[in-house]
Amino acid sequence: MPRPRVHDLDALLDVAERLVASSGYQNVTVRGLAAAAGVPNGTIYHAFGSLSALLARVWLRAATAFLDLQTARVDQASSPVDAVVAAADTPAVFVSVRPDGARMLLRVKADRLFGPELPDELADALHALDKRLIALLVRLARLVWDRGDGLAVEVITTCVVDLPTAFFRRDITDPLVRERLAAAVRAVLTVPPREKAQP
Repeated sequence: MPRPRVHDLDALLDVAERLVASSGYQNVTVRGLAAAAGVPNGTIYHAFGSLSALLARVWLRAATAFLDLQTARVDQASSPVDAVVAAADTPAVFVSVRPDGARMLLRVKADRLFGPELPDELADALHALDKRLIALLVRLARLVWDRGDGLAVEVITTCVVDLPTAFFRRDITDPLVRERLAAAVRAVLTVPPREKAQP
C-alpha cells in the first residue's frame, strides 16, 4: 500500500507560481521554493524529478487554465467580432481570478522553461496545449471570415496574441487599456486577410 502524500502538491505549485510571478523563473531555487512552501527539498525532487520539470508543470497548469477561460469566453460571445475581442481581453479577466498565474504567463515565455530534458509527459501536454490554441485561432478565423487558412489565422493571432501582449505589458488592470485593446482589435478585423494565392 503506497504511503500517503504528506504535502499538498497543488499548494507547492501555487507557491512556485507566486515566486515565478514575483521574481522570475531564473531566481527560483529548490531551497527557496522549499522554504517558501514549508517542505523539505527532497519533496520537490521526489514529486517532480527536478526544479525545471516543476516549473514547466506550473507554467502548463496556468496556461491550461487560461486557455479554458479564453475558450469559455469565446463560447459566450454574441458575435464573431465579440468572440475575438473576448479572446483578446482574457488576460485582464484571468488576472482578476488568478493574478500570479496571469503575471507569470505574461512574464515568462514557454521556451524559457521547456528545455530538451523535458519529460515526455510534459512535452506531450505542451504539444496538446499548442494544438488547442491553434484550433481556437482557426475557429475564430472561420467565425469572422469563414476561412481557416494561414493568412486568416495570422490576423487572428495579431488580435489575440500580439495586441494583448503589447497593450497589457504595463498595466493589465487598467479599464482604459482594455477599451483601447478592444478598439484596436475591432479596427484590425475591419481589414480582411489577403486572398489566398491561387494554385
